[in-house]
Amino acid sequence: MTAQPYAYRRQELVEPDWTRLPGWKAVTREQWESAQWQRVNCVKNVRQLRAVLGDLVDERFYTDLEDDQRRLATMSMLLPPQMINTMVPTGRFDTEAFYADPIRRYMLPVASDRHPVWPSHPYASRDSLHEHDMWVAEGLTHRYPTKVLAELLPTCPQYCGHCTRMDLVGNSTPAVDKLKLTLKPVDRYDAMIGYLKAQPGVRDVVVSGGDVANVPWRNLESFLMRLLDIGTIRDIRLATKALAGLPQHWLQPDVVEGLERVARTAARRGVNLAIHTHVNHVQSLTPLVAKAAQTALEVGVRDVRNQGVLLRGVNATSEDLLDLCFGLQGEAGILPYYFYMCDMIPNAEHWRVAVWQAQQLQHDIMGYLPGYATPRIVCDVPFVGKRWVHMVTEYDRERGISYWTKNYRTSIEGDDLDRRYAFHDPIDTLPEAGQRWWERELATV
Repeated sequence: MTAQPYAYRRQELVEPDWTRLPGWKAVTREQWESAQWQRVNCVKNVRQLRAVLGDLVDERFYTDLEDDQRRLATMSMLLPPQMINTMVPTGRFDTEAFYADPIRRYMLPVASDRHPVWPSHPYASRDSLHEHDMWVAEGLTHRYPTKVLAELLPTCPQYCGHCTRMDLVGNSTPAVDKLKLTLKPVDRYDAMIGYLKAQPGVRDVVVSGGDVANVPWRNLESFLMRLLDIGTIRDIRLATKALAGLPQHWLQPDVVEGLERVARTAARRGVNLAIHTHVNHVQSLTPLVAKAAQTALEVGVRDVRNQGVLLRGVNATSEDLLDLCFGLQGEAGILPYYFYMCDMIPNAEHWRVAVWQAQQLQHDIMGYLPGYATPRIVCDVPFVGKRWVHMVTEYDRERGISYWTKNYRTSIEGDDLDRRYAFHDPIDTLPEAGQRWWERELATV
């Protein structure tokens, strides 16, 4: 039989040996599996990274990283040991392997990664989805008719270089002076609950941030129980990359016990409780990640789903996506759900893919996975929301401008549902004529 374009190979999950890294040679399993140890030993700067990696990586990389942090980074460095350990998990760990590693490429970007001519699209925006514009209370975005996003806090256990909420989340960098939440958490939560009680048309709440793993469990449980007291709420989704980046958090006894209380209460009240995590490459999946996902399901969480992001140099091939999806669904018990096109934020052009490339990827992954585990690739269009990549209304491939329509109003729009909304491909993916057109356009500005 002729070979298939993709050959499925079962890959059992393995926890990479953290003692291969000089700074962690003496770290015990008990320490490694402690959430407190993981948090205390997060890498926050070049000095700390050097202490972990030592001379496995030469000075060229550290200089490259410092340059990016000084000029271009939209997110400050914050990497739990768990995430660093999934970089170059096998084979020779050296400078070139570290540069090429897919986890490194999006969690620890360096200046030489960024596109030298088009680091940002001319229409890039620090709040590219205009979530802040749609706040109905501090941190509460009412963007869809029946769904809201509740940003409980502006921090995470780890910071992804491509973060769509880079205008609010994390510490300020030289490139981005971050917005700040001003209310005390208790007042912010009260305002959110008050709004939702007054809006019976809202049935679905995504509880996010930041990352809910950074909310003290007692506070998070209290907020979730208050949501469950609102009779019109039917779906609650907890957004946490920490399930993959810091699975130790979700395995702590107090968190597991509290999650079970929330899950059982949700089940009694007929509310669907799910966890949405964020894994972009199969290397991130380890036995600890699978254990955290399985534990959540065992205590009554209905679903654990993955929302990844398409990123050049990380996962923007059908083989990478299928390897990841089989690892998620077959080994970790996590349902592949969405892959988003990377949003139009500053200094992200080297990660973004064109709409036509996303359409091709959707085509190429069909037919291999079970239907329920085949992810949808979506474009999150400003002012529109998530659209399957084949739902584009009109597409100028030469100039990389796609146009999209919507079927509902947001809180900041009038009655016009006939308007078309533009999304832009990375300029370096355009044909020569398209790139020249953009150069002329910008020359006249």
